[in-house]
Amino acid sequence: MGGFSLELNEDQTDLRDWVHGFARDVIRPAASEWDEREETPWPVIQEAAKIGLYGFEALATWFADPIGLSLPIATEELFWGDAGIALSLMGTGLAVAGIFAGGEPEQLAEWVPECFGDESDPKLAAFCASEPQAGSDVAGYRTRARYDEATDEWVLNGQKAWATNGGIANVHVVTAVVDPSLGSRGQAGFIVPPGTPGLSSPGKIKKHGMRASHTADVFLDDVRVPGRCVLGGRERLEARLARAREGLKAGGQAAMATFETTRPTVGAMAVGVARAAYDYALEYAKDREAFGRKIIENQSIAFDLANMRMEIDASRLLVWRAAWMGRNNVPFTAGEGSMSKLKASEVSVWATERAIQILGGAGYTREHPVERMHRDAKIFTIFEGTSEIQRLVVSRMISGMQIK
Repeated sequence: MGGFSLELNEDQTDLRDWVHGFARDVIRPAASEWDEREETPWPVIQEAAKIGLYGFEALATWFADPIGLSLPIATEELFWGDAGIALSLMGTGLAVAGIFAGGEPEQLAEWVPECFGDESDPKLAAFCASEPQAGSDVAGYRTRARYDEATDEWVLNGQKAWATNGGIANVHVVTAVVDPSLGSRGQAGFIVPPGTPGLSSPGKIKKHGMRASHTADVFLDDVRVPGRCVLGGRERLEARLARAREGLKAGGQAAMATFETTRPTVGAMAVGVARAAYDYALEYAKDREAFGRKIIENQSIAFDLANMRMEIDASRLLVWRAAWMGRNNVPFTAGEGSMSKLKASEVSVWATERAIQILGGAGYTREHPVERMHRDAKIFTIFEGTSEIQRLVVSRMISGMQIK
């Protein structure tokens, strides 16, 4: 065992610099345009695919880092570039995480390449968990999956809400209830292959922020998928449901298994946006003059920037700890994954707001990117578990009690 170090290794440093260069040179110049257009930035996805930044190999390499930091490092840099475009690049990863969390090796081999396509024809994937009446309340899902013995098919019916890439994805990963009597333990994940009849989407939802990322409702009307499309296989599912019916520990349910692995990554997204706002406000404060001096010479502005830097660095360290723990199978005994996402998301909202304040009236206009960053940051306190849910997770873990 080597000694303790917070120094990044050469591979991680190279990765950070490579992704940062793409974020600086390709993503940032396009950010305002795609925010205004509110469309999926296919040309940027194509560019990322060409250089190997969008695709299974990149994601697999980041996941394979034994220290666990490559994924949050790359994620932070992409979101430093622009959150909406970065989510268009990273959204597929949530569906892939869903396949990883519940799938068998054969399912990974078959479906993950379908999620990304190839560099000449990139594709997207969507993870469909939330529903109109059940976002944080994963036990309240109503989408049903019924097994048809005669045809060896699963039949899915229901509605999913706020799905990133929903409707425009090549592959949809859908959580559905197999046994309603078991609540959240009666759920499973299903792969809906490209072009499957019965899956539809009414179009993109208009949002406060993250406008370049496609978010949509997804309707499932007698969607029939092959029996092999239940994540983990039918035998494993039946065994898990049998244990649950007997009151034994059944293992994690589909949506939460995915969210636990991805929450530190959401924290890294939030850190990237917060850092971008801090960087911009710092440079602005060093250039802008008022009352005959640079505004950074005013203690109130300087202290704001000092606090921003401190909170961003603290958030990153929480994210890195959770990512390292997750990669090395160290149990989250105090909800460390949720803790990292909670802190980073709230810091991101706060830091982007402070950046607007430092710029004053200029910060409220679209001539400067901090107003867009502020709009983008808000979602981090909501998706993949609201701040309230993260506090609930942490409080339950530290107390050992079923706090409601």
